[in-house]
Amino acid sequence: METVVKQIDGEEVKDGMFYNEKIKKIALTAMFLSLGFLLPFLTGQIKEIGDTLLPMHIPIMLCGLICGYKYGFVAGAVLPFLRGIIAGMPPLYPNAVWMAAELCVYGGVVGFLYMKFFRKQMWWLYCCLLISMISGRIVWGVTKAVLLGVAGKAFTLQAFLAGGFIDSLPGIVLQLILIPVIMQIINKNYKP
Repeated sequence: METVVKQIDGEEVKDGMFYNEKIKKIALTAMFLSLGFLLPFLTGQIKEIGDTLLPMHIPIMLCGLICGYKYGFVAGAVLPFLRGIIAGMPPLYPNAVWMAAELCVYGGVVGFLYMKFFRKQMWWLYCCLLISMISGRIVWGVTKAVLLGVAGKAFTLQAFLAGGFIDSLPGIVLQLILIPVIMQIINKNYKP
């Protein structure tokens, strides 16, 4: 039997593998959305614990790393609204809005950088994580400042630094430990 090779979206595809990969990525994205939905229940949906451990961030970053930036971006944009509608946390406005902006940047940036450059190199994974964390936090801060400003409330630089970096330091450390370990296991055991 002859192998059929086609060019789809700039990639060489053999015997429909493109579609199998797409279905696999959609299924994995659904799994990461489910994880992002369920992990906050481990914190008892207590806002202060969630703001410290950042349980929704890890699945979104993994989605971007494993499925690609498009899937990570979409999952990050959808997850806070999905949780807000079904579980009641976060509140849809304004919290889910600034969380969606932050998470879609995490999933998109980490996935884009990881896929486009030194893939499967641990030092680059840490760079991708740090760049996405910083860019996501900046987008979170700008979005939160705009939304609170519209409501006539202030969001100071001190509040940005406290909420974005100081209070969430345990979650940041958890991400920098857990995500590389998971990616190392996947890269070691998965042969495309």
